[in-house]
Amino acid sequence: MRHHYSSIWHSIPSNLDQKIENIIDNACDLIGMKDAVYVFFRADDVAVPGHNVARLLALFTKYRVPISLAVVPAWLTGPRWEQLNKLGQKTPDLICWHQHGWRHINHENEGKKQEFGPNRSHDEIRRDIINGRDRLEIIMKNSFYPVFTPPWNRCNLTTLNVLKELGFFAVSRIMGRRPPAPNGLVDFQINVDLHTRKGVNPIDDWECLLTDLSRAISSGTCGVMIHHQRMNEAAFSFLELLLTSVVKRKELIPVHFKDMLAIEAGC
Repeated sequence: MRHHYSSIWHSIPSNLDQKIENIIDNACDLIGMKDAVYVFFRADDVAVPGHNVARLLALFTKYRVPISLAVVPAWLTGPRWEQLNKLGQKTPDLICWHQHGWRHINHENEGKKQEFGPNRSHDEIRRDIINGRDRLEIIMKNSFYPVFTPPWNRCNLTTLNVLKELGFFAVSRIMGRRPPAPNGLVDFQINVDLHTRKGVNPIDDWECLLTDLSRAISSGTCGVMIHHQRMNEAAFSFLELLLTSVVKRKELIPVHFKDMLAIEAGC
């Protein structure tokens, strides 16, 4: 399958490493560093082993940065899991494997794409969440962690209530998505999108991406969304520069969802 690369990844600006350093320095100065800034990375649409996912995990292993991997249950098989698990077996504590919908298909006849949206009944939503969770638990066993990333970062209130009822610890969506999660279901919000950007002018979009990164760090929690299938050489180069800069700053604490829930619980 041929994947679309956002226009921003057609080229890398000159002195990008210095620009990233400056953005991080300025954002840290702005927040005053009275508290730690948590940085998490979430990679979506995981299930099929391949060059890009192997390269992605190798990069996070190299810098010892945690990553949360959203796995599409219907795409995962036993042999695929064996290959994926091997990629991270040297540093299993750095990886949080969690649920990414069920089949990652759209059920809406109009409007934005959703797998768990208003066109579906409570029973259909509950069934698919359970099917996905059970499949991941059977194949991945104790490696599965009960956090739910809805495909396209969208879901309705019924879905959120079902997740809480079924004992999921958290949901992860784009910042500002509605409806809000009910009490008792943490919402880990993404505020930096790397690979599904809609901009058509690379110069303008680089400005927007760096601004997004600055605002995210200044907010105290920076959530970065990755789509490994949409990564080319430029995208991998940027990600390595970003990881290099993140691990340099003691004020920035890289975490995955397990870490964040422990922080929420005050552990």
